[in-house]
Amino acid sequence: MAWERQTGREPVAPGHDPGAGPFLRTRTAVPALPPTFLRRGRLTRRLDAGADTPLTLVSGAAGAGKTLLAADWAARAERPVAWLTNDAGHQGSGTFWAYVLEALRTAGEPVPPEVGAPACGDRVGPLFPARLAGALCERERPVTLVLDEYDRVTDPEISAQLEFVLRHADAGLRLVLVTRNQPRLPLHRYRASGELTEIRNADLAFTPDEAAELLGLHGLELPRHATLGLVEHTRGWAAGLRLCALAARDSADPERYLKEFEAGHSAVADFLLAEVLDRQSPGTRGLLLRVSVLGDFPPELADALTGRRDAESVLAGLRRENAFVEYLGDVSYRLHPLFGEILRAHLRERLPGLEAELHRRAAGWLRRHGRLTEALRHGAAADDWEFTAEALLGDLAVGQLFTGLRSPDLAALFARMPATATDPAAELVRAAGRLARSDPGGGLAHLSHAERALPADAPAATRMSGALLRALAARLTGSPGEAATAAGDAGRLLGELPEELREEHPEVLALLRAHVGCTLLWAGHLDEARTELAAVAGGDERAATAPAREDALGHLALLDYLDGRPSAAENRALAATAVRRRFSLPSGCGSGIALVVLAAVAVERDELERAEAWLDAADGGEQAVRDPVCAGFGAATRARLLLARGRARAALDALRRPVPGVTPSPWLEAHRTVLAAAAHQAEGHRGAACALLRRVPPGPAMCAVEAAGVQYAAGFPEAALGRLDALPARGGPGPAVRVRAALLRARAAEAAGDAGTARRLVEHAVREARRERLRRPLLDTGPWIRPLLDPAPAPPPAPPVVPDLSLREREVLSGVARLMSYEEIGADLFISVNTVKTHLKNAYRKLSVNRRSDAVRRARELHLL
Repeated sequence: MAWERQTGREPVAPGHDPGAGPFLRTRTAVPALPPTFLRRGRLTRRLDAGADTPLTLVSGAAGAGKTLLAADWAARAERPVAWLTNDAGHQGSGTFWAYVLEALRTAGEPVPPEVGAPACGDRVGPLFPARLAGALCERERPVTLVLDEYDRVTDPEISAQLEFVLRHADAGLRLVLVTRNQPRLPLHRYRASGELTEIRNADLAFTPDEAAELLGLHGLELPRHATLGLVEHTRGWAAGLRLCALAARDSADPERYLKEFEAGHSAVADFLLAEVLDRQSPGTRGLLLRVSVLGDFPPELADALTGRRDAESVLAGLRRENAFVEYLGDVSYRLHPLFGEILRAHLRERLPGLEAELHRRAAGWLRRHGRLTEALRHGAAADDWEFTAEALLGDLAVGQLFTGLRSPDLAALFARMPATATDPAAELVRAAGRLARSDPGGGLAHLSHAERALPADAPAATRMSGALLRALAARLTGSPGEAATAAGDAGRLLGELPEELREEHPEVLALLRAHVGCTLLWAGHLDEARTELAAVAGGDERAATAPAREDALGHLALLDYLDGRPSAAENRALAATAVRRRFSLPSGCGSGIALVVLAAVAVERDELERAEAWLDAADGGEQAVRDPVCAGFGAATRARLLLARGRARAALDALRRPVPGVTPSPWLEAHRTVLAAAAHQAEGHRGAACALLRRVPPGPAMCAVEAAGVQYAAGFPEAALGRLDALPARGGPGPAVRVRAALLRARAAEAAGDAGTARRLVEHAVREARRERLRRPLLDTGPWIRPLLDPAPAPPPAPPVVPDLSLREREVLSGVARLMSYEEIGADLFISVNTVKTHLKNAYRKLSVNRRSDAVRRARELHLL
């Protein structure tokens, strides 16, 4: 049946729009490409590959390069491509289909006359889509139709007719839709059947290499870092890159221009405001302007800023329209960074003063919903420092200034706090900043001012923050009384803290106990210090407490060293470094005490180069806490290293360095005095050495046995042996103490003519030193020991049978040697706990042992570790 009999109208003559006169040739012509166009092979290959699917969707934001991509591909296609650019005005189905037929005719792919043509711009007859689909279905080869700017097609009837034609044309039609938004087509059906090729906004974004080529076409040759910065700023948005390139090309210094580029006053701003913002309704424009102050945000926060309740639907619609609103999953959105920057500039011009209020509202909402980090950022942006400081303290997040995980960001944020902010919360934050930089003087000044002004009914979290700062100040100044007061205050406040805050911030209690433990260690209360530090090291194992646990393990390693247990000290120090590696703690986090302990153990083993490397690492790191324990023990270890190298004068200089601390440390004074006496003795100043030895305060067993050695060398054997007799009974001192004591008694026995006793004591010392790999005590004894080290020749022992441990078994044993738990070993090696146990059992069997400690000892004897 002829078309005119169906409609009752005369068919429209070819070349005439049924609604408005002649066809506009520009709508059916493939757009020309600009001279600076960059062909991107990865995308054109995607379009080529789409030949096997009936529908191709090129969807992206305004200026994403959709049209130029499709035009380049169409112009180079082997067969003609029909092109239709849809009109911005009202377009009825009759006009739309008339232009489709005209596009096909222009491309040399006309449909048979019996299909007919629309005679009315507003509609088509009900049989037209079926006739067109039937005609296309009978074609020998498919026709390709590109519908550009399809987002301008708003009539749902057109989408329904187009889907009908596409579905029933079979292989006769390949449709390419170029659009900003989601077309009203059942894309899910085509996607599920593999009949859809998609190029989305993310695909259209320029890569850094493509951006560099594009800039080159504009005559710009920029360094790699400048190109990367531009791509990051624009998110690879094609129009943004081109407009920036055009503007930079006219600048005397393109690189500097792009670095200082102000998006709010540029051609990019004009483009986005005209193409995106001005196309929205007034309500949507207001929402976009207000959320421009946010980063990632949920719709509820947008509602809070606008006073509306429809933000979720509006944002979802903008995302579908590719209107520079990105969906991040988990019901969260963000604006394209360049679009957001332009909107903020527009907000300041159109609604001056509103930006600070929006930041203030956002800060309050975010804090109420548990997003403190973002709340602090918005509070600072609103210049509301009373809120910002109170939020940090009131949410018990002050410990994050010291854990190293977020310390740099928080320090930078509060560095902007003006001097006019003098409320108690602000002063507490200033105190925290000073103490975090190991400035106890400045920290205590701000802390005292804050505590005087803090009301008695201040929140418990704020007062707990003050207790933590007081404990840190006590640690930095070596004040055990202040530490005890802070610990008592914290204990009383714990019951007042909400349970959720205690659970959310375990680092506060861990840091406080670590500070108290370190202060007790400094004061010589070693058993109490060990109790506090062990509670931290074996406590909560979350990432937030990792810095405190590393610090506690390092100081426990120092206590092991002072007890004369170098292997135990080394294992704890290595466990501390393992915590650092596992949680990727920054270099400026902690005190560095574990490195100093490793250096001290290396000196005991005469590994002097290694010891110096550990000390240099401890001195060179930007440690967060420069407390007197680490400073004093580090200076003593440096002096011990210099003595081992025969540089007594340099050792004395190292010992003269001042050590911070209000109250002297008895064990450190004992160490420093003994080392100074040893240095004077090495220089032949016997009188000075003896004078110092008479002033040696009570200290750990290591100090006593070393003092006895210096005293013996100075010519006072009876006094030296008296010091040894005062040592704890067998089983108390560690192996390093026992080795030195045995060697000193052997020397006294040899001097008394008791060669047998001397030889037995030397043999015992050597055996114990070998187990601990101690060399320094033997080297420090002098030449008298050499004859006792040469027993009668004996037949060489048979070489030990070395078990064949696998690499994984050695790695597990190495973790055991560092006192790591099964879970820590598994996490470090990326294996399960059961696998760890299996490897350990295999190692037990091969080493013929039944315990962890025996396995580590046996593996070291066989040089497997």
